Amino acid sequence: MRQIIQHFTDDDLYKFTMCCAVIDNFPRARVKYAFTDRDDTIYPAGFARELNEQIASLESVAITDEEIDFLRRRCTFIPGWFYRYLRGYRFNRHWVRAWQDEEGRLRLEIEGSWADTILLEVKLLAIISELYYIMTGANGRFDYKAYYDKTSEKGRRLLEAGCLFSDFGTRRRASFEAEDTVVRAMKDRDSEREWDGKFVGTSNIYLAMRHDLQPIGTMAHEFVCAIGGMYGPQMANHIAMNSWRNTFRGALGTYLYDSFGWDIFSLNFSEDFANLFKGLRVDSGDNYDQLKRIVEKYRSLGIDPRTKQVVFSNALDTESAIEIQRYARQYCKPSFGIGTHFTNDFDGVKPMNIVIKLVAAKITESWAFYNDTCKISEDRGKHTGDAAVLKRFMDTLHIKD
Repeated sequence: MRQIIQHFTDDDLYKFTMCCAVIDNFPRARVKYAFTDRDDTIYPAGFARELNEQIASLESVAITDEEIDFLRRRCTFIPGWFYRYLRGYRFNRHWVRAWQDEEGRLRLEIEGSWADTILLEVKLLAIISELYYIMTGANGRFDYKAYYDKTSEKGRRLLEAGCLFSDFGTRRRASFEAEDTVVRAMKDRDSEREWDGKFVGTSNIYLAMRHDLQPIGTMAHEFVCAIGGMYGPQMANHIAMNSWRNTFRGALGTYLYDSFGWDIFSLNFSEDFANLFKGLRVDSGDNYDQLKRIVEKYRSLGIDPRTKQVVFSNALDTESAIEIQRYARQYCKPSFGIGTHFTNDFDGVKPMNIVIKLVAAKITESWAFYNDTCKISEDRGKHTGDAAVLKRFMDTLHIKD
């Protein structure tokens, strides 16, 4: 089996920015992650064995001078010391345990230093997705020429509608070639003429480098969820935003607010944070209802929401992004991070519905125990974590199920 991940930066930018913030603020923290297949898929016999070989192959993947030079040029907000850490970073297969149960369902757990293991999630999900299609033979349906044309048409419609959009599709892509095809097609379409919209880049650092684009991303839920586990969910967003400010000194980007629901975030989102962050990212709930809440919050702080960016990334497709654009542009600066619809939309192939979520954390390795954590989404179907942990956190935050 060929090695699926061959480049260190074949990964999302937000994993790197979070890694930097973790080292800066929580250098001794340890964490646990767990894999969930929301479709309860039965994997082919021998899948876990092949997956473990792919995990072992990550030990040969190291960052190159070219990748570091690109990040220095394009991501000037990342402090220089972080590149010294990346030069010495090496994956370790012993951080991950993957196996199949008697029915063939995939089980996967990760445990280790947060600064080390944080760079595994996206790579592992991309490996699992591509490996599944290889082992089931579904990759035989991948017509990349037709996919380029299909993607180009999506790009035309989004650009004509005035959408600012980027590729967020690494985690559940059909293959590396599929995502590369998407980025190439979108860049080619964008360069044809002056459009009302713009293809602004990709979350994948390596593909951004390959196609001379801007890597896009700020943070993921795990940053807030880990802090919630260590310190409690009531002030997790406040601590997370303060930590981000400490590391990135003004270049704070957009904040992902739905780790423990809107209500507790809103209480933590004071005027100083609202001014410092460029905007907010909507990743769950009804997009229009969430936008209404965001607009009302900014107005309550005396901030014109039309000066703020709202990034929509909740299971978008071309049509829904265009509809949101038409509505939202009167209230904010809308933009769109589109994932599976871009990178796993082959005819006759079902995209995988898989996640790896941080489920426990401790502030230092000297603690004898972990604190469980969870994610409380604006969509009940996106809650992640043990049922008892979810109930405890929801009771603490006075959230009704």
